[in-house]
Amino acid sequence: MDFASFLTSLGTSFVIFLVLMFLFTWLSRRPGNYVIYYPNRILKGLDPYEGIRLTRNPFSWISESLASTEADVINMSGVDSAVYFVFLTTVLGILVFAGLLVLPVLLPIASTAPGEKADNTTSEGSFNDIDNLSMGHIQLKSPRLWAYAVATYWISFVAYCLLWKAYKHVSDLRAAALMSPDAKPEQFAALVRDIPPVPEGQTRKEQVDSYFKAIYPDTFYRSMVVTDNKKVNKIYEELKGYQKKLERAEAIYAESKQTSSPEGTRPTTKTGFLGLIGNKVDAIEFYDEKVKELILKLEAEQKVTIKEKQQCSALVFFTNRVTASSAAQSLHSTLVDTWKVTDAPEPRQLIWTNLPKKFYVREIRQYVIYFIVFLTIFFYMVPIGFISALTTLDNLKKLLPFLKPVVDQKAIKTVLQAYLPQLALIIFMALLPKLLLFLSKLEGIPEKSHVERAASGKYFYFSVLNVFIGVTIGSTLFNTLKDIQKDTSSIIPLLARSLPKSATFFLTFVALKFFVGYGLELSRIVPLIIYHLKKKYLCKTEAELKEAWAPGDLGYATRAPGDLLILTIVFCYSVIAPLIIPFGVVYFGLGWLVLRNQVLKVYIPSYESYGRMWPHMYKRIMAALILFQATMLGYFIVKKFYYTPILIPLPILSLIFAFVCQKKFYRFFQSTALEVASPELKENPNMEGVFRSFIPLCLSSEKGDEYQFEDALSQVSRTGSTV
Repeated sequence: MDFASFLTSLGTSFVIFLVLMFLFTWLSRRPGNYVIYYPNRILKGLDPYEGIRLTRNPFSWISESLASTEADVINMSGVDSAVYFVFLTTVLGILVFAGLLVLPVLLPIASTAPGEKADNTTSEGSFNDIDNLSMGHIQLKSPRLWAYAVATYWISFVAYCLLWKAYKHVSDLRAAALMSPDAKPEQFAALVRDIPPVPEGQTRKEQVDSYFKAIYPDTFYRSMVVTDNKKVNKIYEELKGYQKKLERAEAIYAESKQTSSPEGTRPTTKTGFLGLIGNKVDAIEFYDEKVKELILKLEAEQKVTIKEKQQCSALVFFTNRVTASSAAQSLHSTLVDTWKVTDAPEPRQLIWTNLPKKFYVREIRQYVIYFIVFLTIFFYMVPIGFISALTTLDNLKKLLPFLKPVVDQKAIKTVLQAYLPQLALIIFMALLPKLLLFLSKLEGIPEKSHVERAASGKYFYFSVLNVFIGVTIGSTLFNTLKDIQKDTSSIIPLLARSLPKSATFFLTFVALKFFVGYGLELSRIVPLIIYHLKKKYLCKTEAELKEAWAPGDLGYATRAPGDLLILTIVFCYSVIAPLIIPFGVVYFGLGWLVLRNQVLKVYIPSYESYGRMWPHMYKRIMAALILFQATMLGYFIVKKFYYTPILIPLPILSLIFAFVCQKKFYRFFQSTALEVASPELKENPNMEGVFRSFIPLCLSSEKGDEYQFEDALSQVSRTGSTV
């Protein structure tokens, strides 16, 4: 890539961002689009512009984001969202402080250096302007390399200071949320797994009740035995489907009375597959009969499920937070695979199918999934390496000669050089997250937020190993395969020199991600188009309309590893090619602004884990930092710097720092500290309400929970009262 192509890609990305931002400004002020741009505020009963001065200024959203506080974020989107902004702020601080020293010191040192041979540059082509500002321009054994060694230490120590401060701040946020005087149902419950076989003469619920009543005689309230809900849930989903169809048919009938004759036209459907085959019948009558039939079927199956399908897991409820927290972090049995008690997640987070999975089944599944992920990473590296190599114009012209007349046109060639490899990589990576979420769920994890954290970790390591390392060495291996076949020992220096040669690719990659990516995020063009198409052609009821514009959550499973990949890239090139630091600053700074707007106005959290995502992100930041330090160590060796061993302590210091942070802070993110659970509540909770909040929807009954759960509730529940 030459300098003109780089500037073209950067300029084009910036223009696209401006266009998308102005589109956002115009579209977000049209009342018909409020549900796309302000759903969070609307669902909380707030006016989209409440407390905001309506203006035509296209940059007003920036001032609104900057004026918002951490408390505003917590009130609108919870602690997890606030913790995500702590991550963005911390990374932004590291890059800004790093740039204050690195840019004014290293750029003049590189630009005034005598120069190095062409094979040690930071670009694949004739990008001499940036080559002259990079570490690749420094001669072998040059004393100027001391400045780069100092810069490596500076970035590392800035990271240590800010990460320590961030960990402490997130711990305080988590503590403040859990000490809230407002009662949260999950704080009065514990999840029990690996319950041993039922003793003769007892039922499962009697076994659970007697066990916990003996240990916690004064505070045990009741238990809920987990059941196999597969069949009852299937009936429940079918019932809900027919209720939606009935509501839709009634809406179509009511609409026909206004558009045609006063009597209207009753909708019809066919009784066969998807309403496409079979006898034609009156839709309203047919769906109404189906609903009544399924209600009776559901009630019958609920009784069977509760009586006969109880499993070796349960939820246990206590009358105060301290006991529940203490129980969740105590050893209840002499054997690790029986009576395993942990914190109960929020009711909406529970993955019911995973709760009964036994200890050794979970352990085996975990290792099998890790092995599958390892194979996935290994085999994905091959196609990603080829994509990075084949999507260069020279290689495309060799493989597809008929494209040569098209790609040789100057305008097309410039655009393709700027975007083709990056777009191919981004599209390829978009196919992966659902697979990793599915695999993480198979591990037997009991809660949604934990599944997302597990998938996020897999996605991060996948991204680093395949995108960062795969792209770095992929094109070099492709072009020098014959040389490696002749001399296999040449692979070591090849890998060492590959990193700086991919610098310009990643400069463009980061620019594309922050300008185009955040432009699309802000403008919400795709959700807007989909909503209006559904509204015009598909939606007939209010429920269907709400489903069409429901925004979902922030998507930590993909967003966090994407940000961490960018951080890894910026870290690893921060000293080799310091010009990447401003790109990293813009990426995380713009991300802070855009996502602040989205969190306050758009996204609806699907769960609250009170900051449990932070230790996950912290570990990956440390992994990126250690990779950066190892990279610099290797590159200094390539540069034949005599004093390279002075960098050896850095990875060791990072490991010690990570160990100290884990020992000091991490335990509180696993369990709730008793001093946090002990403050008085604003008012005593309704324990019956706490219990009912955990009843799965497929087992709830219009006749009342006491009737429905007569055989699933503990005996204690019959006399339980409000605390």
